[in-house]
Amino acid sequence: MDDAAPTRDRATPADVAGAPLPGPLAHPLSRGVALAVAVALAVALAGVWLTAREAQRELRLEVAKRLTDADTALVQAKLRETQAKLALLEARLAESQTQQASLEALYRELAPSRDEVAINEVEQVLLLASQQLSIANNVQAALAALQLAEAKLSRVDRPQLVPLRRALARDIDKLKSVPYVDVAGIALKLDQAIAAVDALPLARDERLPAPAPPTPPAGEAPWSRFLREAWTELKSLVRVEVADRPEAPLVPPPQAYFLRENLRLRLLTARVALLSHDDAGFRSDVSASSAWVKQYFDTRAKPVAALLATLTQLAATPMPTEVPDVAASLTALRTVKATRERTTAAAPAR
Repeated sequence: MDDAAPTRDRATPADVAGAPLPGPLAHPLSRGVALAVAVALAVALAGVWLTAREAQRELRLEVAKRLTDADTALVQAKLRETQAKLALLEARLAESQTQQASLEALYRELAPSRDEVAINEVEQVLLLASQQLSIANNVQAALAALQLAEAKLSRVDRPQLVPLRRALARDIDKLKSVPYVDVAGIALKLDQAIAAVDALPLARDERLPAPAPPTPPAGEAPWSRFLREAWTELKSLVRVEVADRPEAPLVPPPQAYFLRENLRLRLLTARVALLSHDDAGFRSDVSASSAWVKQYFDTRAKPVAALLATLTQLAATPMPTEVPDVAASLTALRTVKATRERTTAAAPAR
């Protein structure tokens, strides 16, 4: 037992190291531990912060990469769409150019046909003008036809048509130099004269009528009335008239109808001669009608005087004695057509 007691009381080095130090030595040790713990926590926090920052940076890089990839894909898609639209536009442009080339070729093929149509129309117009001049001597209608042909050629405007246009200009000047005759107006005046024939008073109608018998006075004696009536009958046997022109022919009533019809027929003949441009026949019929009116009708009456004035005016109207033709224009037209036919026939050989 005595040996055991010293054993419990003796302290080993290990016990001495693990036992708490006395009061003055325990305080510095706890400070070091706390400092070590703080440093460890700071290091851990720094590691966590660095790790989080690295993760955030990687996330940003990933997001930026994905955004870049998305932008690249979008740009590529837009580029492909733009290229497709450009290819479509180029295809349409090529198609449009092809159509334009076809239209130009078609126009070149149709241009000679258009000239040929214009030349044929001008030929028909010139033939019509020639007929108006040769058959009816209608200068105004022929002039209008030549002016129409000139207008058609001016729209075509081909150098090879210049000789034809020169010939047309010369013929137009010749027709313009012909005196203008208002055939329609003269024909209208003749129609009015024909309609007024029935209303013309004859020359025999201008004689003074017999005076009316005087009214017997009231209460006249029989012998006085007898003497007055006898004196009236005696005076009627002798009639004195003063005339400033030769004795007018007495036309019986049955013949008056034929006189008016013959005058009407003569005026109608003058109208036909006017329309056929027969100057001699027209003047002859107008002069004969004027002579008949002066001889058989009362020239003091207003209708007769008006008709005589009209006939005198018509007789003095100048008529064209010589009407030009359009032979020069027709010859130039035939020359142009012959030249075109030779050119067309020689074209396949080239």
